[in-house]
Amino acid sequence: MSESGLIIVYTGNGKGKTTAALGIALRATGYGKKICMIQFIKGSWHYGEMTSSKRLEPEFEMIAIGKGFVGIIDDKSSIEEHKKIASEAIKISATKIQSGNYDIMILDEINYAVNLGLVKLEEVLTLIKSKPTHLDLILTGNYAKAEIIELADLVTEMKEIKHPFQQGKKAKKGIDF
Repeated sequence: MSESGLIIVYTGNGKGKTTAALGIALRATGYGKKICMIQFIKGSWHYGEMTSSKRLEPEFEMIAIGKGFVGIIDDKSSIEEHKKIASEAIKISATKIQSGNYDIMILDEINYAVNLGLVKLEEVLTLIKSKPTHLDLILTGNYAKAEIIELADLVTEMKEIKHPFQQGKKAKKGIDF
């Protein structure tokens, strides 16, 4: 008899949401579980998990489909481009979720994508409700909607207390990206 999969949400304005999901991926690969992570926002920049995730293959697959962080200084993509890519990420997510090939699916920054209007809340709720019984589904990103929280089995809110950026320190390789 297989166990029922959980719906896990990591949200809040503090650091560590993606890192918490990657921690589960690291642990699960130790048991030979198959994991797929789809990154809705990140994608156009190089960051450490793009390289380190390859060390966890073939159990771990990462798809960085986003065009980078939306609306920041060096974002040269229109909101329409971001929406188009996010729509493609939803389609890929649905296919991967229904494939039966994975034990864990991580939808990284999907809550943020909903908040920015890149994807519709209803699309995310459909993904959650249509997941196979055995699949653990992890959703990360700030601004998790109440409807997503209601469906979740586990919700952790990361709360920023203090951040190096507040002291003018720049993002640090290996820590922030």
